Amino acid sequence: MNESKRKILGIDVSSSITGVAVMQGGKVIESSMWDTRNKKKFKNLYEKARFVESGLKQIKNRHKIDVILIEEPFMFFRAGGSSAKTMSMLQSYNGMISWICGTVFGFDPEHISVREARKAAGVSIKRGVDIKKQIFDYVVDKHPNINIEYTRQGNPKPGTYDMCDSVIIAMAGSKIDREQANTG
Repeated sequence: MNESKRKILGIDVSSSITGVAVMQGGKVIESSMWDTRNKKKFKNLYEKARFVESGLKQIKNRHKIDVILIEEPFMFFRAGGSSAKTMSMLQSYNGMISWICGTVFGFDPEHISVREARKAAGVSIKRGVDIKKQIFDYVVDKHPNINIEYTRQGNPKPGTYDMCDSVIIAMAGSKIDREQANTG
């Protein structure tokens, strides 16, 4: 299938806010975030996963997805970072969402590290500058059609950075898919 017709779904999985983006022909045709922070509404990971599953089913109803790329959860300890318990929970949740993707779309997703995704998407990160803000600026510059909502103080609403991360994942998937089509 011609790359410009193939639809790539990029997902930034998080147990608090999951970002999703659909690209076709190098353009973002849909992007959003699913907020699962409400502890009263989502009592555990299973409830959060079911909520994400319903969103994925809606995407399936709107798009014929050809490639799914999910950001791998962070796998290394660093000072001041997540605990082993948190990292284990994120690994489990990522696995749940990966399984759900395979079930909903009928094929297995691929996984990519954040570093590989940024490189494939053409993002260069400057040291000492907020990484999330750099990603946001890059995505808004490359895809000005994305709907960004702001708080009253003029900051991007919560979840916007997660959505931008999913755009980077989809951009990487689009480039990898293009390269595979050219060599295949």
